[in-house]
Amino acid sequence: MNSNINKIGVMTSGGDSPGMNAAIRAVVRTCAFHKIECVGIYRGYQGLIEGDFKEMNARSVNNIINKGGTILKSARSNEFRTKEGRNAAFAKAKEEGLDAIVVIGGDGSFTGAMIFSQEFNIPVMGIPGTIDNDIYGTTHTLGYDTALNTVVECIDKIRDTASSHNRLFFVEVMGRDVGHIALNAGVGAGAEEILIPEEDLGKDRLLESLKRSRLSGKSSSIVVVAEGDKTGDNVFELKDYVESNLPEYEVRVSVLGHMQRGGSPSCFDRVLASRMGVKAVESLLEGKTNYMVGIKDTKMVLCPIDLAVKGKTDIDLELLRVSDIMTT
Repeated sequence: MNSNINKIGVMTSGGDSPGMNAAIRAVVRTCAFHKIECVGIYRGYQGLIEGDFKEMNARSVNNIINKGGTILKSARSNEFRTKEGRNAAFAKAKEEGLDAIVVIGGDGSFTGAMIFSQEFNIPVMGIPGTIDNDIYGTTHTLGYDTALNTVVECIDKIRDTASSHNRLFFVEVMGRDVGHIALNAGVGAGAEEILIPEEDLGKDRLLESLKRSRLSGKSSSIVVVAEGDKTGDNVFELKDYVESNLPEYEVRVSVLGHMQRGGSPSCFDRVLASRMGVKAVESLLEGKTNYMVGIKDTKMVLCPIDLAVKGKTDIDLELLRVSDIMTT
């Protein structure tokens, strides 16, 4: 490794996701392996502005690979959005002797890293941590697999109640802009309908689908709804609409909310985080900067961080077709 980097900072920013701690662990231990210093930056960019640093070594990250959330905490920082705030952050980074920063987070976190690097010429590397799986340049983000398993487990439990009482359940899952969680978890849990932002099913088609389900002998149904779906104003408005048009249905709503973001990460997310952490540090030591680490076709790849921020992920059209067939 040919590099002038002797000390790397690592932070988590934006919303937490399962696997962030495993990624922190990988960054810290890869630094230790290459005999360079590592500093944990607490509370994201706000902690960078305030100099909330802590030296970390291989033993600092014992027993965290299985924990959800982030031991480095996370915080929104309006101050970092200003030039003055970023100047203060750079002054603290320089005072600490940071030569590069690994940022674990989503597109907002990467935008901050990109601007910070451009203004002060400090190398940065991104690791995608968000359950929504909405970052361009990687097929999986940290926490996505864990969130899917959590959602499927919840829907399985809800189905027990739906079947017992002959009810229709609308289950709202996270996904303000994309429907990856709803589509994959819906197929995995055997939902009767899946409503996502990318495909406007329409209220009439939803009613027809529910009527067909009823006529085919189904006494209960599960409809998975991404929070950003445009079929109705919101999931509760959809419930009222169905009840008024299909009075034979007893409808309930379950909003899974932030439980999808918590919990112990899956094996997939732990392994992915470990691989991403190693790749991030070693890429910085090779002189690379302004990239995000991703995975494609099981291989670690680098995506320019500006593309990761600007690019859009596509919904799996084949899986959409599968979901249509499975709801027959």
